[in-house]
Amino acid sequence: MLAKINNFEIDLSKPIDISIPLTNTDENPIAWYIEKPVIEPVVFGDWIGKVSEGKSSTNFNNIFFNPHGHGTHTECLGHITNDFYSINQSLRQFFFFAKLITVEPEKIGDDFVITKESISTSLNVTSNESTSPEVTGLLSVTSEALIIRTLPNQKDKKSRKYSNTNPPYLSEEAAIFIRESEIEHLLIDLPSVDKEHDEGKLLAHKAFWNVKDTVNLNSDARLNATITEMIYVAEEIEDGNYILNLQIASFENDASPSKPLLFKIADFRF
Repeated sequence: MLAKINNFEIDLSKPIDISIPLTNTDENPIAWYIEKPVIEPVVFGDWIGKVSEGKSSTNFNNIFFNPHGHGTHTECLGHITNDFYSINQSLRQFFFFAKLITVEPEKIGDDFVITKESISTSLNVTSNESTSPEVTGLLSVTSEALIIRTLPNQKDKKSRKYSNTNPPYLSEEAAIFIRESEIEHLLIDLPSVDKEHDEGKLLAHKAFWNVKDTVNLNSDARLNATITEMIYVAEEIEDGNYILNLQIASFENDASPSKPLLFKIADFRF
């Protein structure tokens, strides 16, 4: 099923899912020192909301989870501000022109850091390779979203236990570079764009959202920009240009579990 978004033609029957599903098994990824999600049937006395138990005609589960710590999620600047801002109000459009890049974090002291230079280099390499006839002209189009796949890219990212492991993170300079490149939506395969133990500085979050004061929010803070964390981009997905469909649940919360989908660009016309 083909669809056109502006001048882009995509096949809606061939989505590339880069989200990590939420489960109640030990295979679920976990960050931020919490336990795994819980998915269990509602119980009222001897009634159990589970068909296989023979007590109910329907399956009727409660789900207890944390969007930040239990898988792919999309957050708005309400994640770090004193005043309440909702991802459901911040994200009102869902299709974006996106670029996928692969970056190897740089060893700096005890940390692995995604630097401005590594992002800039990966963007240049991707642009230079995007010259096939079907994407001719894409270099003149500004990306609205940037998707960062980090190396090494093991499959255990889909089940990794991140707490107290000091995962790689974005430098403040890199986050500023991404913001100044007019990227509105940043997606990354890490539990956070910031260092795990950073004394609450949140330098990359603040830089990307252009938040100078989390209590008295500055007027030029980026209210509609989003960060999506804990994605997984499989090896066979090539770097380059895509249409991104960024789907969230309608939660009035700073973050929501999300399902980012990529679509190959089948055609491009000015």
